[in-house]
Amino acid sequence: MSRKEEDFNMKCIQTEQYAELTREKFYLRLIPLEEEVFRCVFSQEPITDTDSDFIDPTGFSPAPYYIEETEHSFRLRTSCVLAEILKEDGRIIWKRQAEGGILLEEGRKELEKIDVMRYTTGDEAPVINRVKTVDGERNFIQNLKQTADHQAYKGRLHFRWKAEEGIYGLGQAEEGVCNYRGHDQYLYQHNMRIPMPVLLSDQGYGMLFDCGSLMTFHDGPDDSYLFFDTISQMDYYFIAKQTPDEIIGTIRSLTGRAAMLPKWAFGYIQSKEQYYTAKELADVVKKYRELGVPLDCVVQDWNTWDPGNWGEKLVDKSRYGDLKERMEEIHGMHAHSMVSVWPNMNTGGRNHTELFQAGHLLNDYATYDAFSEEAREMYWQQAKKELFDGGFDSWWCDSTEPFSGPDWGGEMKREPWERYMLVGNEHKKYLPPEQANLFALMHAKGIYENQRKETEDIRVLNLTRSGYASGQKYGAVLWSGDTFASWETLKKQIAEGLNMGLSGYPYWTLDIGGFFTVGSKWQNRGCGCSGDPTPKWFWQGDYNEGTADYGYRELYVRWLEMGAFLPMFRSHGTDTPREIWNFGKKGEPFYDAIEKYIRLRYDLMPYIYSLAGDVCRNHGTMMRSLLFDYMADPQARKVDQEFMFGKSLLICPVTEPMYYGKDHTELQSEKVWTCYLPAGDDWYHYWTDRKYGGGQFVTVDAPLDEMPVFVKAGSIIPMKKGLTYADEKNENPLEIHVYPGKDAAFTLYEDEGNNYHYEDGNYALTEFIWSETERKLTIGDTAGEFDGMDNDWRENLKLCIH
Repeated sequence: MSRKEEDFNMKCIQTEQYAELTREKFYLRLIPLEEEVFRCVFSQEPITDTDSDFIDPTGFSPAPYYIEETEHSFRLRTSCVLAEILKEDGRIIWKRQAEGGILLEEGRKELEKIDVMRYTTGDEAPVINRVKTVDGERNFIQNLKQTADHQAYKGRLHFRWKAEEGIYGLGQAEEGVCNYRGHDQYLYQHNMRIPMPVLLSDQGYGMLFDCGSLMTFHDGPDDSYLFFDTISQMDYYFIAKQTPDEIIGTIRSLTGRAAMLPKWAFGYIQSKEQYYTAKELADVVKKYRELGVPLDCVVQDWNTWDPGNWGEKLVDKSRYGDLKERMEEIHGMHAHSMVSVWPNMNTGGRNHTELFQAGHLLNDYATYDAFSEEAREMYWQQAKKELFDGGFDSWWCDSTEPFSGPDWGGEMKREPWERYMLVGNEHKKYLPPEQANLFALMHAKGIYENQRKETEDIRVLNLTRSGYASGQKYGAVLWSGDTFASWETLKKQIAEGLNMGLSGYPYWTLDIGGFFTVGSKWQNRGCGCSGDPTPKWFWQGDYNEGTADYGYRELYVRWLEMGAFLPMFRSHGTDTPREIWNFGKKGEPFYDAIEKYIRLRYDLMPYIYSLAGDVCRNHGTMMRSLLFDYMADPQARKVDQEFMFGKSLLICPVTEPMYYGKDHTELQSEKVWTCYLPAGDDWYHYWTDRKYGGGQFVTVDAPLDEMPVFVKAGSIIPMKKGLTYADEKNENPLEIHVYPGKDAAFTLYEDEGNNYHYEDGNYALTEFIWSETERKLTIGDTAGEFDGMDNDWRENLKLCIH
């Protein structure tokens, strides 16, 4: 039989749940989970049912389908989608039934058998090189040996994109690339890199890949593919939904509904590297209260442990002996706290010894095994003993890659492929290669599940530097890592945040102002490195004098203005302090601008918390690329420096200096900013109420305290003035701001704020509907109730029609 005849000798097996196409060393199973969602599994061996670490399709009911055979293909149809599988090479061409046009033409699928290596020291004692890095203390094992453990595949799935097609998703990286056409992207966990196994096309489909290993995306003039480093079989989901909201809704249905964060998590969070005592934490809150500037959380960074006991979750009693009393003091001021915990520990500490003796350390002999349920429980008990029981309200799970150490040093930044190989291989030494990207996810799972066992009265909040798809169901907020302070970094961060949203992950934030501010003046470094003159590729901030430099103050204000419209509003960094009083005093421009935007965040709290309710209830997205709502606008599809906050507010960050350059250099720039207003809607300038038509660029004033913000015509924005913490009940009216121009609707979400009673239906929804033709606002009956519910807000309501 010739090769061509063999290729065409493809058989089809049909069951109620799936169709499977087979020939020698070719097994392809298509499972229509619903009319527009398919699971595809490909292998060179008979397909096996395996449990996923982060995807659960059991909530779907198989959709009816039928299959027909032609000379050259099998055609599998649901009511919405046609999947044509070519007999020659098994490629799939995806089409939407209604239009008949091609959605995606896949290229070939490649699998190659590989030996999966396991690294151990064998019978030898480990030779440990303990290295102090800027990113913490690390173990490097010098005498690891590799042996073949089992076999798996490496693989590639090739694509044939349309010429004009845009490809998004893949999580958050560093380069500021939004549309990946013509780019390579390396998917591995690293400080400043959080991969997501998601592709989203602006042609109306998305793909979710059940792969926890390292991956590489490549799009060049001759070939495009996604490479899988170590897989048992190629397993992915094709989602032929037409809008990003629908695609992401499906991704969340597969990976898990987002947990509600505590209400206070949407207020202002003050952090820095670092506070040194429990008293200092309380004093920061006290000063904010004295100044009357809103605040909800103060954050304790690393080094709470005794000197020399890196990573221990037992506090240094000389500095935190009064922890409980200080936490009670903070709570008495209606504020909360967060504490940094690390997955790795120094040898000899009590936590380390307990985990080691139980066999719960990975083979770097420092990092606990987050893939073990017993290890996760032991880690939680250690964190609970003095930190949770001591009064900390939430977690900052830092350095959860957790093996990026080899690249966290050196003067010259390595090439992208070099960094991928270096850090990726480090992960494969200590983690199963099939799960090299999943440590942070398992870590978040342990924190979430064990805190839920402890209490249902405190919602889990876990700020973490690494993560993966499904982390949203564990209350994990991802932040973008240790960036440095420059205007270029600010631009890149916006684009990266948009791609995280387009990857289906709802909770993302950053270090307002950049983590590192210092560049050449190493004497001003933080992180205990002021005595280290060694150049470092990542410590390249533009502002050696920190807040003393008005150039940095301007950058910080613009960064904070943008940050006020992220899911989490958080200031953090090293080298220079970040509390508001370090930027001047009341009546001075930088201080006043910071206070203005913190207050604006709280004014918008009813809107913001309702967006959070939509994230949980309806798989919503808070930080929205313009692709979400303006896919039909070709210009909007190109915009990567603006975003929607919810479906009503268009945020246009200022990303160039206007007042000061470095070292106080005064600039003679015009204080204006050019914004693109998407077509299909009219827009109100938030600060002036001037109305503009959509589909045009406009240039507007942008003084230091006025980042351009526009409100979509046909919007309802609930606001509450005068809050100093998120859950405060004051006497001011609930303001309902209506921006006419179209019919509008908004659902106000309320609940108890910091427990899981909402899962039992203890929340309230109120529908506000604006009729443009009648010029009338209708307020529906409130559906639902909860303890502490304010039933009097209707009697103290202020209607503002713009």
